[in-house]
Parts: sequence; structure tokens; C-alpha cells
Amino acid sequence: MNDDSDAYDVEIDVRLRDVDFMGHVNNAVYATYLEEAREAYFQDVVGVSMTDVGTVLATLEIDYARPIEADETVTVALTVSELGTSSLHLEYVVRADGERAATARTVQVLVDRETGESRPIPDEWRARIDAARD
Repeated sequence: MNDDSDAYDVEIDVRLRDVDFMGHVNNAVYATYLEEAREAYFQDVVGVSMTDVGTVLATLEIDYARPIEADETVTVALTVSELGTSSLHLEYVVRADGERAATARTVQVLVDRETGESRPIPDEWRARIDAARD
């Protein structure tokens, strides 16, 4: 994601448990920050909580640019780069005190909780996501 000016932004609270013995946010915690941003996006834009719908994380890629220090302000900018039949391709920029700390990509797949099979993204969700992308 080169230009995130139209991205959905979320401020993330850095918790004491996020910080490793070096005083940096542990690399595995970045995935939790992405999850927090996804949940906020689903609630605010799509109008549902991810806990109320069946989704699975199919892909997670994180490219680290620099460590996040414990006292820095962290934000995550999220954009939907592609909508598939049942998948949302998301791109992220994680910033600490305004500086890029990481970029990431995920693919979230909507699934039927009873069968475990993928299911189409509802038209209402598509309309909300498209409206937010414009």
C-alpha cells in the first residue's frame, strides 16, 4: 500500500504484555494489531462484528520496517485491495509515532459456520465496503 490517504485508520493501545525483553513490541504482536484493526473496520464499515460472522484468516504476510518502542503511539491504516467472491484482501500500514514500522497483507474468507465451506460476501457488505473505498 503506497498511498494510504483513503485508508481506514485505527489507533492501537500498546500494552505492557506486548513488549519483549528488548523493550520493543514483539513481532508476533503485530498480527494482533492487524486483527484489532480488522475488527474495528468490520464494526464501523461493514456493520457487523467479526465475532458474529464466520471468517477465517487464510493469508497473513508482515514485512517489518523498524521496531515499535513501548512508549510510541501506534496506528494501523487498513484498505481493502480486492473483494473476491468470498474473500477480502486487506493491506495495512502499521505506524509508530507516524513512522512506518511494518506493512502487511491478509486474506479473510467468509465461511459458513455449520459446513466450514466458504460462502459469498453479502451484497450489503460489498456496498458498504465499496462506499468506504470511494
